[in-house]
Amino acid sequence: MDFQLTEEQGELCEGMRTLLAGRFGPERLRAAVAAPALDRALWRELGAAGLFALRLPEADGGVGLGLPEAVLLFEETGRALLPGPLIACHLLAGRLDGVATGERIVGLTEVPGGPGVWEHPDECAELVVLPGGDGGPVRVLRPDAAADVPRPSSVDPLTPLAPVPAGAGEALPGPAPEVRRMRREAALLTAAQQLGSAVRTVEKAVAYARVREQFGAPIGAFQAVKHLCAGMLVRAETARAAVYAAAVTESEDEAYAAKLLADDAAVRNARDCLQVHGGMGFTWEAEIHLHLKRAWWRAECWGSARETEERLAVGLLTG
Repeated sequence: MDFQLTEEQGELCEGMRTLLAGRFGPERLRAAVAAPALDRALWRELGAAGLFALRLPEADGGVGLGLPEAVLLFEETGRALLPGPLIACHLLAGRLDGVATGERIVGLTEVPGGPGVWEHPDECAELVVLPGGDGGPVRVLRPDAAADVPRPSSVDPLTPLAPVPAGAGEALPGPAPEVRRMRREAALLTAAQQLGSAVRTVEKAVAYARVREQFGAPIGAFQAVKHLCAGMLVRAETARAAVYAAAVTESEDEAYAAKLLADDAAVRNARDCLQVHGGMGFTWEAEIHLHLKRAWWRAECWGSARETEERLAVGLLTG
């Protein structure tokens, strides 16, 4: 299978990377850690750039592209550590007014079987809750549902959380959504974000190893550091192949396998990147710890490692 990007796909990625570099660079990232409120102006720019309406038909005001292009753009958001319920807005853009343009922010979660928490509860107009398994109604919660509940601390300082109240909410308007498809696509787009983070930490480790000197030589000349960086690259490229393949085939098993590989690549690459940076990597102003914390959080969304391994094992045993 040929995973070389077309010219149009390359331009799509470059456009999103340029937008995020200009609007969510290192200074803005550090400011978001101190005050993790979503940038509404940036959210509208993402809507104008087509991130949320990417797969809606052109007749409905969308861009008319497919899942492979969505994966490429979400890889860029993971690379930039862009916070917020981006996947939720992408998947619900055709269901709730104002989401496609970025004027309205919504969340998406699954109870049980998921983290069961509400990302950015103070800024989401609604939270759509998918039922566990394949049965039960799809519910919609309003912000006041989370107003009086104790809020847990989040491992990711860029992602404020609130628990999902049990049994609350109303039915999602319109036809019932394809819950399995939404779960699969949420898992795959999360994998794409993890891939972007894994690739970014490879770049940062290699760049630092080239300039940091020890014993009169760049640390990248030492075999132990070379092995760390090589292992990081292998994990990232293995995850890339799995994520891109799952976007093309839209297979459920391949999507969850890609999520498993991308989660592993994001977490282990962030850890190895910290090791390459040494003590400097643990400083609060360095972004590496944010990649590790985000990777930990995303690894629990839409299928933890244990749940995914069990799912894949059942699929293999039953053919």
